[in-house]
Amino acid sequence: MANKLAVVTGASTGIGKELAKIAAREGYDLILVADEPQIDAAAGELNGYGVAVEAIEADLATFEGNDRLLAATAGRPIAVLVANAGRGLGQGFLAQDVTEWRKVIDTNVTGTTYLLQKVLQQMVARDEGNVLITGSIAGLIPGAWQAVYNGTKAYLDSLSYALREELKDTRVNVTVLMPGPTETEFFARAGMLDTPVGEAEKADPAKVAEDGWAAMTGRKPHVVSGFVNKLQAAMSHITPDTINAKLHTAQAKPNDEGESRGGL
Repeated sequence: MANKLAVVTGASTGIGKELAKIAAREGYDLILVADEPQIDAAAGELNGYGVAVEAIEADLATFEGNDRLLAATAGRPIAVLVANAGRGLGQGFLAQDVTEWRKVIDTNVTGTTYLLQKVLQQMVARDEGNVLITGSIAGLIPGAWQAVYNGTKAYLDSLSYALREELKDTRVNVTVLMPGPTETEFFARAGMLDTPVGEAEKADPAKVAEDGWAAMTGRKPHVVSGFVNKLQAAMSHITPDTINAKLHTAQAKPNDEGESRGGL
């Protein structure tokens, strides 16, 4: 009998790469996707798990990139979708280049939504499947100095709960993983190394991935990874947004107020 298939986006580094490792250990064949050549090396690291691994370099900010991914499945049922691809962007909103903030929205919102709809339609038709969406505790907080990024994560957090409600009478599960600052390439790519949060100690992506996978297989609605992040998430619900925005400024504003922008 063939192994079940898992698709992991944003799998070249960080949380996505660690989730791919877990899926391989669990015996899933894998399609790994990212918009950079590093995805081939990430796939190569999984060859020792005895599963089939295919790497696809595609821009998931576009419908065409997502269609390339879907075509690669060759009609094979997707048992697990890890929708982890995303981009970050620091700096004050007025200083951000339009092409950069649009890329954040196209990747985190438009591309992810398109892929989710296509895959969930297939899963519901089979009445089976698991989806893990990488949201963020950033979606709970007005993200001064990360305004567009936090807005996209608020969208994903909300979308996950909405989809879960719509699919509650099926055997298709949707879980949202809500990490906090994690030791990945995010802060370098988002141009946020020169910020308090960029310089601070961060979570281990392997532990975050374990929390996300366990929540998904346990069919939980969400998981906030890490005690400090759980506390911050809880406090965000009872703290006025004006205060939350000020607290976010203290973490995300560049130390020298210089240019801070990029992508993940």
